[in-house]
Amino acid sequence: MAAQAEVPPESPYAFLTAEQTRVWYAWMKLQLRMRYEMNRQLRADSDISLADYDVLVALTSEPGGEMTMSALATRIGWERSRASHHTKRLAERGLVDLRRWERDRRSTAVALTDDGWGTLREATPRHTELVRAMFFSGLGDAELPAFAGVLERVYETVIDHGTLPRPEDHP
Repeated sequence: MAAQAEVPPESPYAFLTAEQTRVWYAWMKLQLRMRYEMNRQLRADSDISLADYDVLVALTSEPGGEMTMSALATRIGWERSRASHHTKRLAERGLVDLRRWERDRRSTAVALTDDGWGTLREATPRHTELVRAMFFSGLGDAELPAFAGVLERVYETVIDHGTLPRPEDHP
């Protein structure tokens, strides 16, 4: 690793140990670059954004591809207003349907349309190829269980200390 410059006292890194700074900086670089590359690939190959893909994939985790707006926002870690605005744009493109939730007429249901399912089926193979090439090709199969365990522990800590409720499918 290259020599690091002196960290100014106003930097958030001044409050972390050297190893914490190294890990946090590595995580930030990775997730920012991966999100850029995944978004670029999805736009080029399937004419959808990574945010579109996140919504469509989240909907597949429920039977029939339908959930409430609040559950969707919680699942993908967005504020409800962002999820609402984004799903309205997806509905205008015919990828999702918005309607009153049958179980609670005060809630909005978001459901994948046939076009939404088709878009997801078309986008997923090339997207998965990118994920394999950029993310998994740098890891050996023997490293995956330990790496998954670390990520799962960090996720649980975020859930425990965060402000969003726990997603229903992550007890």
